Amino acid sequence: MIAPSILSADFSRLKEDLSRIESSGADWVHCDIMDGSFVPNISFGFPVLKAIKNNTKLPLDVHLMIVEPDHYLQAFADAGASVLTVHYEACTHLNRTLQNIHQLGMKAGVALNPHTPVELLRDILPDVDLVCLMSVNPGFGGQSFLQGTYSKIQRLTQMCQQIGHIPLIEIDGGVDDVNASLLKQAGASVLVAGNYFFSHSNPRQAVDSLRHSEVNRSA
Repeated sequence: MIAPSILSADFSRLKEDLSRIESSGADWVHCDIMDGSFVPNISFGFPVLKAIKNNTKLPLDVHLMIVEPDHYLQAFADAGASVLTVHYEACTHLNRTLQNIHQLGMKAGVALNPHTPVELLRDILPDVDLVCLMSVNPGFGGQSFLQGTYSKIQRLTQMCQQIGHIPLIEIDGGVDDVNASLLKQAGASVLVAGNYFFSHSNPRQAVDSLRHSEVNRSA
């Protein structure tokens, strides 16, 4: 699955860029919510998220990079989130947070910063629909992909197989047509693409290059 990140869009042409995402054949619209506290940047809030929802038929994959996300779960459900992902590092009572997300009718995701081991999710995995592995340090677009992400995906995949529950594994940060094939080979099932998607001259080709990329065996 491919989820272009709206954070890299031109917000003065938001409706047009949402149309680009829909026409590309992408699966989700990825929405990064940043509060300037959990990460050193501020993105957008509920009015913009509602405008995004009103201008696309695609599911909204909402990634909360905020402190105390529990205060806002109902508001994100009301704004139209289909998948709501909270950070492991921001949730004191993660199990309760995930239960509340499910009760509000959304799929529940957990995101991990690059320094956070996937093994910390072992006890919570049965309650998770999606695990988002940050392949850059969160807060800003356009960062370089962290190479340690591949082994992290593999460890997470093995752990999921051991417990018999396979959530979606989403990769967020620095994804392009060069690393997409290796990410999929390692076990990723959802690729978030911001700069790569919006800098490409042909949105459908951008999505196809991510979805159908293959490992170069001769390299």
